[in-house]
Amino acid sequence: MKSYNLAILGATGAVGRQMLRCLEERNFPVGEIRLLASAKSAGAKLGFRGAQIEVREADADAFDGLDIVLGAVQAPLALRFAPAIAASGAVFIDNSSAFRLSDGVPLVVPEINPEDAFSHQGVIASPNCSTTIALVAVSAVNRISPIRAMYASTYQAVSGAGAPGVTELEAQTRAAAFGCEIKPEVFRYQIIQNIIPQIGCFEGEGYTSEEMKMQRESRKIAHLPELLVNCTCVRVPVLRSHSISMTVVTENPVSPSEAREAIANAPGCALADDPANYVYPMPLPASDQDLVYVGRIRRDLANPNGLALWCSGDQLRKGAATNTVQIAELLIAG
Repeated sequence: MKSYNLAILGATGAVGRQMLRCLEERNFPVGEIRLLASAKSAGAKLGFRGAQIEVREADADAFDGLDIVLGAVQAPLALRFAPAIAASGAVFIDNSSAFRLSDGVPLVVPEINPEDAFSHQGVIASPNCSTTIALVAVSAVNRISPIRAMYASTYQAVSGAGAPGVTELEAQTRAAAFGCEIKPEVFRYQIIQNIIPQIGCFEGEGYTSEEMKMQRESRKIAHLPELLVNCTCVRVPVLRSHSISMTVVTENPVSPSEAREAIANAPGCALADDPANYVYPMPLPASDQDLVYVGRIRRDLANPNGLALWCSGDQLRKGAATNTVQIAELLIAG
């Protein structure tokens, strides 16, 4: 089997480390692997296939001879290094928001629009974590009848804010248990015993940037340019995995039984829908694996073409690292 020279840009962050795990778990045919990060992280070592790989500083010369670069950095750094990656001839599969809505850059969820990956011009974008989880959950319904509108409320784990979010929740949990003062640093307000109905900065009409990603990115991925999305994003005191309450309005009515059958057979989904026996998606069982759990499927009492459901998925894996690695798998298989 042919092997590929690959780098992870941002290898020491939560998503970068998860990408490294996914490459190993999925037996990706890696020839050389380069772990790239900031100067502060250079010299650290991360385990891969029984070996310790030294992290090197990312610079303009770090990409020579590579076939694929997986991006696990914030948008400014993705934009900074993109020209050097392009000059090296490598394909840049980026997990940041830098290129998601750019013309000529495919935005890909392999279970939904794999063919789009092959129209790339050197850069492929992986979507926002909540968008990915939501669309995997409802893509089977969309294949039965096109979705015209989605109403979503996300319940997003603190790890969506990176390792500092996890550290803050753990520290506040200890502080609350012992009656100590709680000092928010990562989040604007304390997160233990609380929820925060803001993720991202506020834009027009009172919606946040995180909320608008659901509409803008979903339209591009699902090829539904007129799709309407009303979304509220909420940070909750959960360590890992996002959950989403959704109502989709389809062109033609889709019954709950039709939806259950389609979702049960949809790639990337696991049906967890037996309320009589208390079976429904939750973030804890959805964590550290790559399926999106879907349940609580029921008809919408306010719209005859509406269908309500609840889903949970690991935002570090399927919402970020795994989706990016799956895109790389598409390229080498094609």
